[in-house]
Amino acid sequence: MSSTPRIPAVTADAAPDFGNVTAHAAEIIQQFFSLYGVLWQQGRIPADLREVTRLRNASITDCGY
Repeated sequence: MSSTPRIPAVTADAAPDFGNVTAHAAEIIQQFFSLYGVLWQQGRIPADLREVTRLRNASITDCGY
């Protein structure tokens, strides 16, 4: 799976990273971060398992963050 966005950045001279690509739909990204916060901070899955999941996903998608 590629980590290269298929949507261009909102700003012409900016890299197409998560923030610049999702700026196309600001209302959706606000809802995403609301859900993200609940899942990662208040979820029922133990913190160590969440972190392993996050690292595994980053490895699979070749995420540099």
